[in-house]
Order: sequence, then C-alpha cells, then structure tokens
Amino acid sequence: MDTEIIIIGAGVVGLAVAENLSREFGDVYLVERHTSFGQETSSRNSEVIHAGIYYPQGSLKAVLCIQGNKLMYEYCKKYDVPFRNCGKLIIATDERELELIESLRQRAIKNGVDDLEVIGPEKIRELEPEIFALKAIWSPSTGIVDTHSLMKRMETNSINNGCNIAYGSEVDRIRRIEGGYELSVNDLNGGKYRFSTRIVVNSAGLMSDRVSAMAGITDPELEIAFCKGEYFRVNPPVNRLINRLVYPVPHPNLEGIGIHVTVDTGGGVKLGPDVTYLPVNDYGYKVNAEKKEAFFASVKKFLPFLKPDDISPEMAGIRPKIQKQGEPVKDFYIADESARGFPGFINLIGIESPGMTSSLAIAGYVRNLLYAR
Repeated sequence: MDTEIIIIGAGVVGLAVAENLSREFGDVYLVERHTSFGQETSSRNSEVIHAGIYYPQGSLKAVLCIQGNKLMYEYCKKYDVPFRNCGKLIIATDERELELIESLRQRAIKNGVDDLEVIGPEKIRELEPEIFALKAIWSPSTGIVDTHSLMKRMETNSINNGCNIAYGSEVDRIRRIEGGYELSVNDLNGGKYRFSTRIVVNSAGLMSDRVSAMAGITDPELEIAFCKGEYFRVNPPVNRLINRLVYPVPHPNLEGIGIHVTVDTGGGVKLGPDVTYLPVNDYGYKVNAEKKEAFFASVKKFLPFLKPDDISPEMAGIRPKIQKQGEPVKDFYIADESARGFPGFINLIGIESPGMTSSLAIAGYVRNLLYAR
C-alpha cells in the first residue's frame, strides 16, 4: 500500500479527522479538490458552537454535539482560536410558541443538556434589552467561533503531525483491491495519479454520496439533497444593539431552525439562514436580494427596532442533507462499511449542522471505528 489512510475532503470535519488520526497513524493523506480548506459548507455557515438542544435523544447529532461543544471550547482555549461563549436565547413571541418552549427544554434535558434556564421578560431585557420576547430558553453554553482560524489551526496541527495534504486533487475513481482501495486522482494541472490505501475516510461533504458511489456503495437513503440557506447582514450601527445569538423556536421536523440572529467574533450580526431545497444539486451561492422583505418580516416581530434599510444581502451556504424535503429529521451517517462488503471504507454522509460543533467528537468517533475493526 502507498499509504495507510486517505481522507477525502478538507472541510472542518475532514481536517479534524486528519488531525486526530495523524497523531496515532504515521501515514495519513488528506486530499481536497479545492485549492484550500473549507471552501464549501464549512466556510458558509453561522459559526455557532451548539449546545445539543434540538436533536433526537440518543442520535449521533445529539451525542456528538454535546461532546463536541466541550471539546471545541477546550480546543479554542488551547490553541488561541478566536471564540465567544456569548450564549443563546431561544425565544417565544406568541402563545403558540410558548407551548413549544417547555417541550424543547425537556428534549434538551433528555439529551444531557443540563444548563438551560427558562426566563421571562425581565431577565430577557437584562441580556438583550432591544428584543421582544414573552419567554425564552437561555443557553449559556452556546457560542461562536472563527471557523477560518479553527480550520487553519487544524490544518497546521495535521501537518505538524506528519499528515500529507494534497489540495487541488479530485478523486474520480475508487477501486476495491486486496487489502484496501486504489484511488484515481486528478490534479489542477491535468495530471492524473493513483494511490493505494488500506483505509478510506469519505468526508467529502456535498460530494460524499458521489464519493461513496465511486467505491460501489449506493443507497437511496444516503443521497445528498442540496439545501440552500441565505443570510442577510444587519448593517452598522444597528448591529451593535445585539450581543448574543437569538433564535426562534425551531421548525417541527428540523429542516431548519428558523431565521435567527447570529453574531460573529468581529462584531458583525447576520440573519439567517432560511431553508430552500434546490431542484438540482447546484453550487450557486448568489443571494436573492428579493428575499429581503421576507427576512425582514420574519425577524421584525422580535427585533422591533429594525427597519428595512438596516439589512443587506450577505452570503449563502448549502447544507448536505440526506433528509429530503418534508421528511422527518435524519441523523448523521457515520459507518465503517464492512457490512456492505467494504471493510476499511468509512462513510461520513449528511454531516450538516451541528457538524462544525461536533467535528472534534466526530474525529474521535472515526478513530474508535478504526480501532474496533
């Protein structure tokens, strides 16, 4: 074999896996089709360190998010990655939403989130004087992180551990061979080369179902649906009126968690994302400026100070969902595919939110899969 482990995809999860495995394995390669890390979902999100509130009890999303939350804060402190443990308010603005607050809190408690507090208008005003809410869940362990700095640190640590990173390298074929896999890779200069490896970790994000299919693992349940989320920024000086994350109560099936208010480490504030399933898997990141009215109407009820001219188009991202439109929430798919006849092929598919929060925990989970073989 040319190498022991090849990881496909240098988003935040692929980088976390590379850093983790390269500490213990001496021959690790990370291949990425773009010219740098985190060019897709990992750089186009809310940058939130989630607490683990929303996800079904016992799911990988719940378990790995809660583990990942703790690991992420420890990692950021250890490596001086910019972050803010700013906390989050999940708010109710009408009688219907009031009924959802307690059920949401109970779900979080079952997941092991034990630091939530249900607060009324007086406490809400202490935390965020300018918003309107009848009641809220206060989540003190929710925060934000500079994802670019996070990924840069993971890349640096991986390289220092001896991991080889090949950017501008796109896998176009995977063949099962005795004792492992052979990968055919194209580079940006038109070159083509092959790697043999004992283990493949598929962390290709939006392309993860196609990478899996290259190896011969096809499953309709693992097909990625591109789900676009758009953001609008809150312009200065009004952005200074918000200091924390403010979320509405989530959609019942968790297709999204509602247009919310997020702050970043630089003092910026944005609204979003919304949820739009794309009819075809298209990488169009253009923000539809005509959505401004809908975004404004969605948040005006809890941001009463906001005026239409206070928001402007910001950015868009795409979620790699295996949950199709209208379906119940689906979990992360993380598996060694030995049962399908592909030992040593580890699939990570449908790693959407809370993927960034969970990234360090996912890396540990993958390591454990390797040792369990």
